[in-house]
Amino acid sequence: MLAPKAFLDALSGHASRMFNGETPLPRNEFETQFKALLQSGFSKLDLVSREEFDSQMVVLTRTRARLEALEAKMAEMEVQLAGQVKQ
Repeated sequence: MLAPKAFLDALSGHASRMFNGETPLPRNEFETQFKALLQSGFSKLDLVSREEFDSQMVVLTRTRARLEALEAKMAEMEVQLAGQVKQ
């Protein structure tokens, strides 16, 4: 995984070379190369897609709800057990 600072430094270096070349690139050529540069840089980072992030958030939310329900049930059972022990 590439550190964010190193990624930004590499990105700015490549962009600088594209801008400061001997012959300026046409706009569409520049856009194509810049997109390729970004995709290459992003592939070196540990990123997930928005869809994967959203699906994991759903799983996490569901898991938290189940955990809270189990904790509440366990607390209720502990109260019942404490009442039985006193008798």
